[in-house]
Parts: sequence; structure tokens; C-alpha cells
Amino acid sequence: MRHRFVVCTTIAALAVGAATAAFAQAYEVTKLVPGSAFHGVHGLGIDKSGRLFAGSVAGAALYEVDRNAGTAKISISTADGGMADDIALAPDGTMAWTGFLTGDLYARKGDGPIRKLASGLPGINSLAFRKDGRLYATQVFLGDALYEIDIEGAKPPRKIMEKMGGLNGFEFGPDDRLYGPLWFKGQVVKVDVDKGEFAVVAEGFKVPAAVNFDSKGNLWVVDTALGQLVKVDPKTGTKKVTAQLKPALDNLAIDGNDRIFVSNMADNGIQEIDPETGAAKQVIIGQLSLPGGIGVVSDNGTDTVYVADVFAYRTVDGSTGKVSEPARMHAEGVTLEYPMSATAKGDFVLLSSWFTGTVQLIDRKTGKTVEMLHGFTAPHDAVRLGDGSILVNELGTKSLVRASSEHGKDRKTIASDLAGPVGLVAANDNTAYVTEAFAGLVSKVDVASGAKSVVAKDLKGPEGIALAPDGKLIVAEVGAKRVISIDPQTGTVTELAGNLPIGLAGAAGTLPTNIPTGVGVGASGTIYVSSDIENAIYTLKKK
Repeated sequence: MRHRFVVCTTIAALAVGAATAAFAQAYEVTKLVPGSAFHGVHGLGIDKSGRLFAGSVAGAALYEVDRNAGTAKISISTADGGMADDIALAPDGTMAWTGFLTGDLYARKGDGPIRKLASGLPGINSLAFRKDGRLYATQVFLGDALYEIDIEGAKPPRKIMEKMGGLNGFEFGPDDRLYGPLWFKGQVVKVDVDKGEFAVVAEGFKVPAAVNFDSKGNLWVVDTALGQLVKVDPKTGTKKVTAQLKPALDNLAIDGNDRIFVSNMADNGIQEIDPETGAAKQVIIGQLSLPGGIGVVSDNGTDTVYVADVFAYRTVDGSTGKVSEPARMHAEGVTLEYPMSATAKGDFVLLSSWFTGTVQLIDRKTGKTVEMLHGFTAPHDAVRLGDGSILVNELGTKSLVRASSEHGKDRKTIASDLAGPVGLVAANDNTAYVTEAFAGLVSKVDVASGAKSVVAKDLKGPEGIALAPDGKLIVAEVGAKRVISIDPQTGTVTELAGNLPIGLAGAAGTLPTNIPTGVGVGASGTIYVSSDIENAIYTLKKK
């Protein structure tokens, strides 16, 4: 996952009380958008037997990919430290990988035990084995340093260099130099890891993300912003664009037959590239990358679902399930910062990212960004009021905040001491409803006075919330894996659908809410819910 994150460190235990529920008229649950493997795909690695491995940061897992079938299965789970931003294979077959958010680095030889080789390195990103088996790794985005890692895990990491400019996906070349891209400088460099010096090999890239050598000594580079696979002569720096792909490329791996495999985090996919012709074959792909919060607006009887898809901002036709993409991460000229939550009403869509501390206001019809507000502390959901001010759930400060004036500079705390504010919906300009995920509450907040009253309690991890046409609150009760209806006048809880694939587990030490589960309701009463486990969108309709 490639960005400078503002990572919330406020971790709270999830309340697990049992809610008393009524049972509603039966709802038919239908998958509107099919799911996919991964949850954003990043590092790639190929072992000597030709097995292709792929890592996912947000999904906190490492996968084995069947290139022929176009399928993937979890090889190393979240519980075993599977968060893999990059993967490297040693001469003896040992596989190592980095846990970007947790700051841990792991290794495993064959089917042997998983060993933690290093910890306390936030933003640990890329890694590579030297021919002699020594291991090197860098921090990027949450740091900027190159280390040698003790492969026994006994000694602390040895810092070699720092402030290089974001040395990302790299590999040792035939000359025993470490070749890699400088994300923030648009250059590819070679590093003498013994002397702690580097020299520029090629430049003029927009955002180079990773490099790899083929058997002939050619250096291959992926440019994430331009979506290009570029062939570079490491001696002269001469560049040639071999394949024009989509932006949001992340990493690459080359097998024993010089077939090139490239990952794309926004497509949740991997492509195989012919190095001679540049022809691309899709190995695996998804319609969505990792859907979080959603908002729904009905125009002339047709629902449109606005999806915070982490690596893209997407829309879904509520009738056909057709997915469209107004914006994707890292594309040149695009403003987007890992959207995690979304609300939509009237002419506007609001995207929030607790990774980057941002709230983004988008014109719903043109898809253009109106404002990007920075500096929030782990914002989870935002709504726009009639006067143009924006209410924001700040999980990091346990507050509901009102941002007003130009660029939301004036910020006032409306309500505080909220236990995990995740979902937010405004009934009108005076009343808002908030889900408090850590306490199992849905609360009503008076926007003017900040007075709070509990509408429903004893819920298990309530997250996404929406207002139905009949005035009922629709809530994703993630801990119970169900969608419920709540009467805001009486607090009566009614189960609408259960056994839903929601509640993707995060890595240890990260937020227990992880990717917020979103719900939305169309004008006809159709309910939409995002599945972070399957990367799918479901509909709930009365039978």
C-alpha cells in the first residue's frame, strides 16, 4: 500500500453484548457485484518451482496464485503475519515478506515455522536477498531508510542509509548492486550497500514503484502513475515503454522463462506481460478492490451506489450491477487518498480515509473533487449539511467534529467521548445518528447542542448506517454479521438479513474495525451492503 499514512493508534476492544431483536418480513439477499481474491494486491514473488505468490496489506494475507485457473488461495493468513507489501525469495528457497502497517518482517523456509526477523519498523516496505543470502529491506512512506536484516532474527536491523527518496521495490543485479526506484524522485538508482552510496541509473519516470531483472540482464520498471512497464538498459539508462497498462501498478516478478507478472492494486489483479510484444494477459482481476463505506442516491427511479473502494472511487448501477470508475489511486492528475468510507446526498459524495486523515468532497455528477480536507484524526464517515459545513466522525479523538468555512478550516467538536465513532448519517441539519462500534451503540446527536442520547445498545460492532425512506435506521452490525433495522423512536431492533460476509479481520495492532462495512438505501427501500470479505456488493429486497 503506497502512501504516507496518518495511522490511528487508538485501539479499543469491541463490545460484544447481545442485542434483543425482532424479526422482519423476509428479505431476499442477492449479490449485485461479484467478489474477487485479494484485498488490494501488492508484492509478488515466484519460487524456483514457478509458484506465484502475492501479498495484500489491507487484506493482511499472503496468497498463492494459480496462473492457469486465475484463482488465488491464502498461503499465510492474517493470524500468522500474512500482511505482505513485498515478497522476496532467498537462494535456499526461504521466503520473506514485510508487514507494512505492523512494522514486522517475517520469513519461512518451505513448510517450516514462520519466524519474525524484525519488528518496530513502521512502513517496512520492500526487501531483497543478496546472492550470498543476506537480506535487505527499506522503510517507505512511514520512514525512509535502508537496513540489513539479520536472517536469524537475533540482531537488530542495521541501518545503512536514510533519506534516499523512497527506495521501493528493488532487487540485486548481476553486479551485486541493489537496483530500485526512488518513488518521490522519479529515478531508478543502484546502491552499493557496503559503502552506503547510490548512483542514478535512469530518470524521468512519473512514479516508479518497482524493478526486476530478467535472465538477459535487462532491468524492468513499473511506473504506477503512468501505468507503464518500461525496459531499461542498466548500463546506459536507455528506456523503452514495452506495455501500456492501467495506473496503480505496484510490483512485478519475472519467472524462469522471463515471463513478467505485474500487480495492479486498483484492479485487484495480476497481468502476465510478453516482454517481446508487450501483450498483456489478465491472470486474475476483480471488479472491486476492497469496498468499504457506500452511499446511495436515486435519480429517476434508478439507484446509484457510490463506493469507497480503498484503491479507487467507484459507482455501481443498482439495477444492473455495472461498475464504473471515476477515479483510481496514483493515476496521473487524479486526486484520491485511499477512500475508506463514503456518503452521498444531493449533489455531493463525501469520501473519508482514516489512513490519510482526509475527507474529500466530490461533485456527484461530474466526479470532480470540490475540496480535499486534511488533518483529521482517523476520520470514519462524513456528511454535508445544508449550510455547506461537514460533520466528521473522528475515531482518533472519539469525537463528532463540524468543519466549516473555506477548506473546512474552522473545526468545532460537537460531541466527544464517543466509543469508536464509525458510521454517520444526518436525519436533517439538526440531528445526526452515529454508530459507536466499540461500545455497541447507535446514538442520536443534537448538532446544535451536542447532546447525545442512546437509540440502541448491546449491539456487536455496529458500523455503516443509513436512513431508510420510512425513517428507520439501517445498520451493518458487523460483529453479528447481519444488517438490522432500528426504529429511532423506540429503539426496537429488527434483523433484516444474517450470515453476511462482512467484517474482514485486520492485523494485530491495527484498528479492530479495519475496513468499515457500508450500507445504503435507495428511494424504493432497496438496501445495499458492502462485503469487505468478498469484495462484493449485496442487495436486500423485501420478498
